[in-house]
Amino acid sequence: MNELLAGSMFFGMAVSLVGYGLGLFLKKKFGWAVLNPLLISIVFVIVVLKVLHIDYASYESSAKYLSYLLTPATVCLAIPLYQQISLLKKNLLAVVLGIVSGVLASLGGVLVMALAFGLNHEQYVTLLPKSITTAIGMGVADELGGITTITVAVIIVTGVLGNVIGEMVCKIFHIEEPIAVGLALGTSAHAIGTSKALELGEIEGAMSSLSIAVAGLLTVILASVFANFL
Repeated sequence: MNELLAGSMFFGMAVSLVGYGLGLFLKKKFGWAVLNPLLISIVFVIVVLKVLHIDYASYESSAKYLSYLLTPATVCLAIPLYQQISLLKKNLLAVVLGIVSGVLASLGGVLVMALAFGLNHEQYVTLLPKSITTAIGMGVADELGGITTITVAVIIVTGVLGNVIGEMVCKIFHIEEPIAVGLALGTSAHAIGTSKALELGEIEGAMSSLSIAVAGLLTVILASVFANFL
């Protein structure tokens, strides 16, 4: 039975979608921030693979088709940005300064923590791209000599945490301006944070979508500079 499932072309995709659907159901029913659909789906997939003794390679070979939707989904993030283009032009300076500040805070935070915990150069550069989208982050880590597999895991954890606690953090610090909330989520938690921003409103989603691209570009440039600090 396990071999049949492992060899199925759609097993990985089905497990992933069921896990995500379960996450959506639990989030809607209980409303708890920790019941993030992506987090629930990750846990669900891990449990299923462990219980059925199916290796990751078999799962990935049948789940990879979902990744084909990543590019068009990312492009679609430009739609809310286009709809709010006039607002962007009106607040261009604030938007640019907000994203630059977020990127510097992310890179600077990694540097401080690396020094505090005595990380070596390889571990340090592995963590530098933690707040940008996976596709860009993997390239940055590889170019700087980091461990790309760990970078991917760190990026996912960062995104999920941003999605789960981002709204609460904004409320604690009384950040209520939609533009500021969107920039914060997009700059700190990339696409996963943007999904949360889109739930909060169109303006938040548009600003967060912009942040993904700009923060990714700035991180590519500045990570090379910060890599020399340790």
